[in-house]
Amino acid sequence: MRNKTFFWFILPSLAAMFLFIALPLVSVVVQSMFIEHEQVIVVTENCGPFGCAQESSVDTEATAKLKEERPLGRFAGLSTYMDRGHLATKEIAEAWRTQDSLGGFFSEIYNLPFYKALFFTLAYTFVVTPLVIVFGLMIALGVNRITPILKGPTIFLSLLPMIITPLIGSLILFWMIDAQGVIGKTLQWMFDDSNLSLKASPALTWMTVMFYGIWSSAPFAFVVFYAGLQTVNTDSLEAAMIDGATRWQQIRFVVIPHLMPLVTFIALIQLMDNFKVFEPVVGFSAQANAPSLSYIIYADMRSDIIRFNSAAATSVLTVLGVIIILFPVLMRTWRDFKGKAA
Repeated sequence: MRNKTFFWFILPSLAAMFLFIALPLVSVVVQSMFIEHEQVIVVTENCGPFGCAQESSVDTEATAKLKEERPLGRFAGLSTYMDRGHLATKEIAEAWRTQDSLGGFFSEIYNLPFYKALFFTLAYTFVVTPLVIVFGLMIALGVNRITPILKGPTIFLSLLPMIITPLIGSLILFWMIDAQGVIGKTLQWMFDDSNLSLKASPALTWMTVMFYGIWSSAPFAFVVFYAGLQTVNTDSLEAAMIDGATRWQQIRFVVIPHLMPLVTFIALIQLMDNFKVFEPVVGFSAQANAPSLSYIIYADMRSDIIRFNSAAATSVLTVLGVIIILFPVLMRTWRDFKGKAA
């Protein structure tokens, strides 16, 4: 393909990426460096028979004019990134100086809002992602071996979590684990504890949110792996069977190597999606015990005072986190590509 032809071929994609990815990212980065204007306060002195008193009031006209002149707000540089709601550099330095043990230091850090959300987000990502891959592969292998007459109903049931809207699915499970719900009541009966509640314990809340993440994402991995299983070389499987390989050995040495590109693909998609976990946190009302980075962005945008700079700073840090997490997978993909090209 000639260079000119190739340029016109990719131009629509480049334009769309510039308009819908690059420009919004630049806008968010710029917004994160500005903070809201302070209100213009006017102090007036009122004198009466009993003396004079000063009164303060907001000059709405001056404040509006200031916002009109500088709509982005006051330039603050990286101060938003360093405040207590984000990287909290001052608080971390203070904790490092005052705490005698690593346990106490990490306990202090965990109480900071950004790091609490970051810790849960990382735990959710690195627990849910591999389990989604494992369970998706197990379901695909199981469905691939059942009789054809049962494949249709089994595939339909396996895809049900993908049909349900994530927020609705999390709300349904939230109602089920309630003390009056079917799961909550069953657990109380099993453990003979009428006060047992999955919502009250931070650990159980984490487990519930992660269980929902696996349940809702495993069908995607199943569909991809099931399609990949249809392309496995039957000659290789037959040769392995002739050599006396067990079912597990066939999967380990023939099937899994064949599906490794799909494993990489699913890992990339799941790492990005899981690092942005939001719906389960809202659906389970788990923001107290299991806040995520996406949730604190949402909280900044829905509070009484909308904090655009704080939400923008958290968004930038989230994007950087996604890049760092994806970097090893992308590097491995690049090395595999270079190896095949050579």
